[in-house]
Amino acid sequence: MEINDLTPAEEQVWRAFPLGESVDFRTAEDEDVALGDGWGPERTVRAEVLRALLLNGPQEAGEIPSLSLAGARITGMLDLQYATIDHPVRLRYCHFDEAPRCYAARLRELNLGDSVLPGLTAHAMRVDGVLRLTRARFRGVVRLAGVKIAGSLYLEGSEIIAPDAEEPVLQLNQAAVGDDLRATGLRTQGQIRLSGLTVAGSLNFNTAHLSNPGGSAIDAEVLVVEGNILFRQALVEGWIGLRGARIAGRLDLSYSTLSNPGDSVLLASSSTMGELWLRESPPIKGAVVLHSAQVDVLWLEPAVLPDKIFLTSFTYASLLPHEPAERRLTMVERDGAGYVPHAYEELAAAYRRIGDDGAARLVQLAKQRRLRATHPWYGRVWGYVQDATVGYGFRPLRACAWLLSLLAIGSLAYGLHHPHALKASEAPHFNPVFYTLDLLLPVISFGQEEAFAPDGWYQYLAYGLIITGWILATTVVTGVTRTVSRQ
Repeated sequence: MEINDLTPAEEQVWRAFPLGESVDFRTAEDEDVALGDGWGPERTVRAEVLRALLLNGPQEAGEIPSLSLAGARITGMLDLQYATIDHPVRLRYCHFDEAPRCYAARLRELNLGDSVLPGLTAHAMRVDGVLRLTRARFRGVVRLAGVKIAGSLYLEGSEIIAPDAEEPVLQLNQAAVGDDLRATGLRTQGQIRLSGLTVAGSLNFNTAHLSNPGGSAIDAEVLVVEGNILFRQALVEGWIGLRGARIAGRLDLSYSTLSNPGDSVLLASSSTMGELWLRESPPIKGAVVLHSAQVDVLWLEPAVLPDKIFLTSFTYASLLPHEPAERRLTMVERDGAGYVPHAYEELAAAYRRIGDDGAARLVQLAKQRRLRATHPWYGRVWGYVQDATVGYGFRPLRACAWLLSLLAIGSLAYGLHHPHALKASEAPHFNPVFYTLDLLLPVISFGQEEAFAPDGWYQYLAYGLIITGWILATTVVTGVTRTVSRQ
């Protein structure tokens, strides 16, 4: 392209390029770039001029060329597909009439911050430095699938709204980011696809507003993040999909509002995380699915719990903050799969790891009560008896109390009405206390039961004491054995 073919605005950009100088057409720092379609020729640059500069622009000895342009209206399509660009490209506060196309291009640096674009097509693009889309406003789909970015990707304060799109509005599937992906304050309407994305640093969605009600706000299946995923003070309408994801740090959903009523809001089955934080937030609206997930530290406040949570084969090493078992039981009682024994065992194990055996026993007791509801009527009746008498063996002191009560009843009854001796000449002196103990204790014998035989209703009382004694004594022994084995 000859310089004689350029408009004054384009000539100014052309002459600044080999010197690495910036050209700024803005008339005020707070002007609205969305109104750029009305800017006149004094700040209009054709996309073909920018392409010619980047591919075969003039060079100046001793200078590092770069394209640094602000406040311009760019007409036509900036087509850089398959191009290798060795110069930094900074097009800030620019209004694009057509979506740039950078498919399979290789660039040193690309900065489209604060610009307004109808979209961006950059599948398989390679960026040796950073990709800046900070505060950019997209009115169409942003296609970054398969991109490789050596540095960070910046989407802070950006907005992606493509109401008529039938595909994800932000596509980063199978992409790789060599540092952080920063998207604080990002606003989207539609699905974000992060399936197969690898981030060597952290992924930051703090204060973001991601909206796709009834659908997927973020689909990040098999996502890999070596740092943290932060969603603090975020608003998510739709579900977050993290199936099979691997997060070395923490998934932090503190202070955030998650809403997808009537469906799942967090799908993290088969994922592994260092930490999962659900705290200081309003109650989650929608189900949380953690099937077969593994978490080292689970920070879950009972007030944040959704009405339905799925915990089958979900494991965690530590549970914070420390709460009474009665408050923690709501987590396992809301399991959408119904009675899940593993969930109770995992919660009890978490309490035992911190030495709170009392809370662990309460969880085990709650497990037996939940199991009782699955039994036929006769099994439920027996369960109620076990619960009332000995707390299914997790309250052995209650069994001792029952034994002492029955001992008092039997001693009083047989003290007032002595049973007759079977062999008067050989019978020992009758003692109502030890006679009752002989009936209650199945192993120990004081020689009273074999020597005396009650009659009438006292005989039925003896039968009842023998049967009850077997049940209660066995329960006490089982409870003591369980406690000793844990210690």
